Amino acid sequence: MNTRIRRAAVAVAATTMAVSLAACGSAKESGDKAEKDSGKKGDDLKIGLLLPENGTARYEKFDKPIIEKKVGELTGGKAEVVYANAKQDATTQAQQVETMITNKVDALIIDAVDSKAIENSVKKAKDAGIPVVAFDRLAEGPIDAYTSFDNEEVGRAQGTALLEALEGKTKPTIVMMHGAITDPNAALFKKGAKSVLDGKVTYGKEYDTKEWKAENANANMEGAITALGKDKIDGVYSANDGLAGGIIQALKSAGVSKLPPITGQDAELAGVQHIVAGEQFMSVYKSYPQEGIVAAEMAVALAKGEKLDSIATSKADNATQKDVPTVLVPVVSLTKDNIKETIIKDGIWKIEEICTAKYKAACDAIDLK
Repeated sequence: MNTRIRRAAVAVAATTMAVSLAACGSAKESGDKAEKDSGKKGDDLKIGLLLPENGTARYEKFDKPIIEKKVGELTGGKAEVVYANAKQDATTQAQQVETMITNKVDALIIDAVDSKAIENSVKKAKDAGIPVVAFDRLAEGPIDAYTSFDNEEVGRAQGTALLEALEGKTKPTIVMMHGAITDPNAALFKKGAKSVLDGKVTYGKEYDTKEWKAENANANMEGAITALGKDKIDGVYSANDGLAGGIIQALKSAGVSKLPPITGQDAELAGVQHIVAGEQFMSVYKSYPQEGIVAAEMAVALAKGEKLDSIATSKADNATQKDVPTVLVPVVSLTKDNIKETIIKDGIWKIEEICTAKYKAACDAIDLK
């Protein structure tokens, strides 16, 4: 091939490559424009995750990694989960929402410290074009989706179990230890429990706690013991395992050798150990994997501009938003009789984590080994 022909061939190849690159660039720009025009995004997303506190094991041990894993699976590992924990402070959580807005996340998953106080933050996110998934607690404001457990059913399960434990007693006297007044779920637990207990028990003392803290329940229980007498309390409705721990401590400190049946919720490790030891009658096991997976699916779909018809199976209302797409996950009453079939089978806790030296004899007695 002579020099002139070689130069011509190179020129043609260069021109062809330039045209090809221009076409690729044009195609990419067209694709980007089409995606922008459709309001939909690809997998390169930022999902904000705001959890309320780290005193309860579930948030850091289960919810966070479950949601991170599912978001990754749904986006081929391209999405980033931006995480923050409010450590039980509503003001801190409001600041965290501001940061998420500044960072331009594509969707927010919020488990509100205070469901009412979060309303203004939800509005700000909405104004910034960021869809919000209310996780576990029904936040106020213009939320786009909600997933939780059937919280009235949680209360019904607790009330039913307590009645079973008190079978044979006529109008037994119980103490009611409800959850945090800032958590709308606490009111639903109470409603569900009372729908079962009303007319069948005597409410000796009843408390609403300011926060989900064992020390609050401990102080309230000390007051109940003083008012009613340590031998006059037939049972205790405790809204969760953390409160149950404070209740157990108060009863033991008062010299109660045989503890009355006490309810709980969350299948916390300490709560399960109390059940094994016979110090707590039951807890409510909630499938954190299922709830976390749903939250991730909702957030990714909303971030991409997709509808939730294939995910959400029902609707819920908060004070400001009607017909919010909703998924409610079922719950299980947990007693010493079904530990293996529930939390062990699902990998929530391992037998060796539950059956430490302190609880080994109690575990052996119920064949938990």
